Amino acid sequence: MTEMRLFEVSPRSRLVALCLILAGTAMAIYGVYSTPDRTWPNLLLNGFYIMSLSLSAMFFLATQRLTGARWSASLRRIPEALMLGLPAAAVLMLVLFFGRQTIYAWSRPGGLAHEPSFAGKLQYLQTPWVFGRMAVALALWTLLIWLWRKTSREQDRNPALSLVLHQRLTRYSIMFVLIFAVTFTMGAFDWLISLEPEWFSTMFGIYAFIGTFVQGIAAVTLAAVLLKRAGVLRDSISEQQLHDLGKMLFAFSTFWAYIWTCQYLLIWYGNIPEEVSHHFKRTNGPWLWLFVSNFLVNWVIPFAVLLPVRTKRNPRVLAAVSALLLCGHWLDLYVLIMPAVWSAPRFGAQELVIAAGYAALLYLIFVRSFATAPPVPVHDPILAAEAELHLAHETFAHPLVQGASQ
Repeated sequence: MTEMRLFEVSPRSRLVALCLILAGTAMAIYGVYSTPDRTWPNLLLNGFYIMSLSLSAMFFLATQRLTGARWSASLRRIPEALMLGLPAAAVLMLVLFFGRQTIYAWSRPGGLAHEPSFAGKLQYLQTPWVFGRMAVALALWTLLIWLWRKTSREQDRNPALSLVLHQRLTRYSIMFVLIFAVTFTMGAFDWLISLEPEWFSTMFGIYAFIGTFVQGIAAVTLAAVLLKRAGVLRDSISEQQLHDLGKMLFAFSTFWAYIWTCQYLLIWYGNIPEEVSHHFKRTNGPWLWLFVSNFLVNWVIPFAVLLPVRTKRNPRVLAAVSALLLCGHWLDLYVLIMPAVWSAPRFGAQELVIAAGYAALLYLIFVRSFATAPPVPVHDPILAAEAELHLAHETFAHPLVQGASQ
């Protein structure tokens, strides 16, 4: 029933990815020494992007397990491979320690000491504490991802313990969701809001989370469509599963738009100086067109395209919308990060090459991780139960069996 064709990537695509990684690394090193004020924010943006993508893949797995979802069991290897990008992302995020004074005003000696309204935040935003919290969060996430992957692979090799290991994966899912809820909210403040320590929003945690989750669904959907088209998961991904992924994209991109709108309107209506500073920068001057484009790319276009039922089942449409949303989340992070450190948008060779290098790194990690395990879990109890049910249905529906029963 499941397609067990091995996953292979052409040497040419690997070579191209390696070249992009080398080019991105060279550009980053050159930029750190020549234009640090431009390079370090790019490293924060792209590091947070691949970190959040890896996290959202694990969150996708955890929520599917905790809600008792059966439809996504055959897709499990896709988010598993995506989440394994987290160790590399963790290293890249911790490297930001060396550029902290370029990115974060609070890390400079006496940088915000003259602002009494920041006194409480300055106690919280002490460099050792901030990067200590980062290290602890990244370590916990990496540990849970490693435990999940180890147990998942053990289930492939040990059919006698498949149910026990299935329950263990559920326990890891519970642990991850509980830890993620606290640490990601904390990380969103440390990594993103603290770029503008005078600003705060009680909705920012959920805003950062839902953008991350949409990004993860889009990555899983794009990979599912491409792997099905390549024949690796041709018999393991049905039209109904694509429809379910399309519905998730539609629903959670709309939820993102709801949080985006609520945060903006509440701040606009309240008109409190400490709150409006964030949006004032982004809705004036050269940033305005990016602010508007962010909403169009992340909601208006996906909503209009995915509204009909048939488009949610169309692999080409799903792939296009998924790619658009992946670019859209990068744009969303760009609008969150760059106005805090730049006076005007910058799009040039440095931004493109560094972003391409990070994307190529995640691509190589994904294809390598996906190739080291069966494309479909071998002894998953859910898939085994569905296979037995399918076999029983075919046996009952066979004409000879029907005749004998009559």
